[in-house]
Amino acid sequence: MSNPPSIRTLKGIGDKTGKLFEKLGVYTTQDLLGYYPKAYHVYEAPAAIGDLKLDMTGAVAGILQKTATVRTFQHTQVITASLRDGTGTLTLTWFNMPFLRNTLQAGTFHIFCGKVVKKNNRLTMEQPEIFTKDGYQAMMESMQPVYGQTKGLGNKAITKAVAQALSLRQMEREYLPAYIREKYQLAEYNFALEHIHFPENRQQLLFARKRLVFDEFFLFLLAVRSLKDKRRDKKSRWVMRRPVQVEQLIKNLPYDLTKAQKKVLDEVEADLCGGLVMNRLIQGDVGSGKTILAFLALLTAALNGYQGAMMAPTEVLARQHYEGMCRLFEEQGIDRVPVLVTGSMTAKEKRLACEKIKNHEADIVVGTHALIQEKVRYDKLALVVTDEQHRFGVGQRESLGDKGEDPHVIVMSATPIPRTLAIIIYGDLDISVIDELPSNRLPVKNCVVGREYRKNAYSFIKKQVLEGRQAYVICPMVEESEMIEAENVLDYTKTLREELPGVSVEYLHGKMKGKEKNRIMERFACGDIQVLVSTTVIEVGVNVPNATVMMIENAERFGLAQLHQLRGRVGRGEHQSYCIMVNCGDQEGCGERLDILNRSNDGFYIASEDLKLRGPGDIFGLRQSGDMEFKLADIFTDANILKTVSEEVNRLLEEDRELLKEEHHDLKRHLSRFLESSYEKLNL
Repeated sequence: MSNPPSIRTLKGIGDKTGKLFEKLGVYTTQDLLGYYPKAYHVYEAPAAIGDLKLDMTGAVAGILQKTATVRTFQHTQVITASLRDGTGTLTLTWFNMPFLRNTLQAGTFHIFCGKVVKKNNRLTMEQPEIFTKDGYQAMMESMQPVYGQTKGLGNKAITKAVAQALSLRQMEREYLPAYIREKYQLAEYNFALEHIHFPENRQQLLFARKRLVFDEFFLFLLAVRSLKDKRRDKKSRWVMRRPVQVEQLIKNLPYDLTKAQKKVLDEVEADLCGGLVMNRLIQGDVGSGKTILAFLALLTAALNGYQGAMMAPTEVLARQHYEGMCRLFEEQGIDRVPVLVTGSMTAKEKRLACEKIKNHEADIVVGTHALIQEKVRYDKLALVVTDEQHRFGVGQRESLGDKGEDPHVIVMSATPIPRTLAIIIYGDLDISVIDELPSNRLPVKNCVVGREYRKNAYSFIKKQVLEGRQAYVICPMVEESEMIEAENVLDYTKTLREELPGVSVEYLHGKMKGKEKNRIMERFACGDIQVLVSTTVIEVGVNVPNATVMMIENAERFGLAQLHQLRGRVGRGEHQSYCIMVNCGDQEGCGERLDILNRSNDGFYIASEDLKLRGPGDIFGLRQSGDMEFKLADIFTDANILKTVSEEVNRLLEEDRELLKEEHHDLKRHLSRFLESSYEKLNL
């Protein structure tokens, strides 16, 4: 299969712009077509000036009474015009666009669309778009895509590149069986791809999205079912016994395991000792005590003379697991050797670690995806544990397992997924649930507030910092966007530094380099940083027991499952913790959704309630289910499609398990490409 063309083959995209696209994870034209909009801008009918509200994006229409003026301030040309109707006056300003003076003449009619701000105590639109009456009418009849952006690469440039890639693309052959498309009224694939980017209306968007969501679930579940077939009732060469030292360690812990932890541990040990290869998901809320169970299982493997490996999604979390394990073994006098493997280690450090692993001088290996790199060779790898499973693809799960001869596998997730959905998503795994929190945990105190509460929240954070505590502040965006009204990390950090003088405030986001992210998280973990402003990249961060405040801006833009994950970053120590959710939305139902979080700290209850509230067409909020495997599909919003796809995949495989029928030839080809791309993710 030939490689798709580079993004640089598109007209107007040179080396500089190409590098900006690469920051977004877009390297080829195929990547670009799969870079779906995160929202859509709908142009509303022009409003009366008196109806405009601060911070809203809207449109106004009118005849200019005077020709626009051009003034120069400190090398910047400012173009100003004034629009008046019977309800009020609006100032319009543009920067370094003097040619607009010829357009904005007295007596001319225009429609202006932009964000309303307050300057010098007057309502102002800065850099509004300018339309004729007919031009704006055409825009009102369409939905404009809004993409995730990066500094130097705005929405217009991305939109233009996508349109060009669509016009130059080679059409895909339809690969879904015709009877499935007909049964569920699914759009043709090429139509869906074009209209997910440029829908003419909401109905067309939902039609396109339904097809692409169906595809994502379909290919994913085919891949999962193929794993299940390979693993079904497979005999294990790593049959273990329960060592006395593990029993002793449990008795010596400074706390008692909960009933739920004991039940799950019994299930794990039954698998380890039972003679068949274990493939088990341990699902438990944040703070429910999954990590100690992983340590006990890994120690069981080590004491049986085998090796175990534990893979975490971030270097900081891997290091924290490693240090916690070393400390536990030292305190309990256990003579087994853990070793750490991460991407940022020097070549010499990696070489020494790899030698220890190969020679079985290391009993337990803790690390990031570096554990599955080619150079790491194991001796008797009997158990593999992956932490925060939704951060790893099917391919990664399989690849780490391939490092040994069918090792036992435990995957752990704090994402609270209702059991019916978990059985489908993790179809290749048996499921254990820790549905109880340790008794010594203080429940997090929650509050949902409006944006007018911000100043009070800043004072509260400062008070907590003076008492020696730390805080997280979460924003939905990294930097300001042309078209999405939401708080962003970079500007918010500046604001907080002004509001909290003397407090150490730093930021963190997913576009930063790995080493820089690790450095920031380590500084926060050791207390050097007092307030961390971040995107959801900290959703699977480190354990910082001293962090007691989680403030989430634009909480209405996050899914409840994700909000619950974020809240789980606090409440991990002896001090009372707090979660402040700032609701900046005025959409119907926002308050009702957030109130579920306000009332409960139970992740499984929250996930189930969220599922009831969200309808199948409710796609304009942010994704619910973290990263999972999907670009567009969401297991909460699209639960009904997920269940339908699961039934169809089962039916298809019962009739043609190897996809050998001629009508399934294109589907098999597409599945191979999907699996190939899953494995490519291993090197990210």
